[in-house]
Amino acid sequence: MSFVVTPQSMQFAGPLGLRSGASISNYSLAFETYGELNADRSNAVLVCHALNASHHVAGVYAGQEKSDGWWDNMIGPGKPVDTDRFFVIGINNLGSCFGSTGPMHLNPETGRAYGADFPVVTVEDWVNAQAGLLDALGIRTLAAVMGGSLGGMQALSWTLQYPERVRHAVVIASAPSLTAQNIAFNEVARRAIVTDPDFHGGHFYEHSVIPQRGLRIARMIGHITYQSDDVMNEKFGRALRHAVEGTSGRQDFLYSTQEVEFQIESYLRYNGDKFSEYFDANTYLLITRALDYFDPAQAHGGDLRAALAKVTAKFLIVSFSTDWRFSPARSREIVKGLLDNRRNVSYAEIDAPHGHDAFLLDDVRYMSLVRSYFDRIAASEVTP
Repeated sequence: MSFVVTPQSMQFAGPLGLRSGASISNYSLAFETYGELNADRSNAVLVCHALNASHHVAGVYAGQEKSDGWWDNMIGPGKPVDTDRFFVIGINNLGSCFGSTGPMHLNPETGRAYGADFPVVTVEDWVNAQAGLLDALGIRTLAAVMGGSLGGMQALSWTLQYPERVRHAVVIASAPSLTAQNIAFNEVARRAIVTDPDFHGGHFYEHSVIPQRGLRIARMIGHITYQSDDVMNEKFGRALRHAVEGTSGRQDFLYSTQEVEFQIESYLRYNGDKFSEYFDANTYLLITRALDYFDPAQAHGGDLRAALAKVTAKFLIVSFSTDWRFSPARSREIVKGLLDNRRNVSYAEIDAPHGHDAFLLDDVRYMSLVRSYFDRIAASEVTP
């Protein structure tokens, strides 16, 4: 059963220094909270979101149908991350298009939308911004930080940037860095956007247009990588949308280079169309670049063990057998780096057919695992 929530926003005068050497001032962060912060502030859990998600992690908005938070199956009263025991915070990343300051907002220095001039942001920049919001809420230490995919990278980065502020990290379907293949997928998606005639060098807002064609293609590429071949075959196979009765009495299919004929084509175009109506093109470019840049081992000559030496948090790391975008092998790299440093880490590889999207779904084993881990946190480290 979902609960009603209200989005909030917090303004920061800044400046917030960014890894690029730039800074941003007068920015706002959208966020939501669920549950109650206990007296000694020991039960706070930060949930970090992935590429096209937001601060709306759980619950519903009053009077809005189909407004469930993107991880509503995971977070709420009586759910694996139980908001009867934990105070959960979701924060929309800087540069996003769901309430926090981003490319579509006015640049106070120019009086026009940032557009392509919005500064480059990284996972580390997001973590610093999140830390500032938690400071304003009076939360010094997190019982846990958790996230899937890009959110898992942020959770990992929290343990490196603020090791003294994190007791547990839950990293799901994630990686310590992107492979060359992953970077390649992101680049193809970005090229689809920037070569759209309606992109106008990132300043399309001034032309009252949206580069929808590029966004559609970018989403279609991403959607293919989030699901496994088995799931796509089970859902769609080689089914066609329609056929005609030929003069010979057999079914003759209509062949065309333009028409949507296969069910999978229709599905991808539908999802691409939806995405292009609500997501910002400049935000897509920013967030995929942040994904590409994340590599904590780089500063240590590629040695992840050395990068993780400063970590003090306990870890739960979860991967899914058919996730080829963020494969179990990448999660095991994090596990090995932690074990080489003699850190406390639990690891589970769930045999699930759903590919990368599995971290959002209701696999009983997965949900039970997360529930058990948070039960242990509540029993041992959270003051009633």
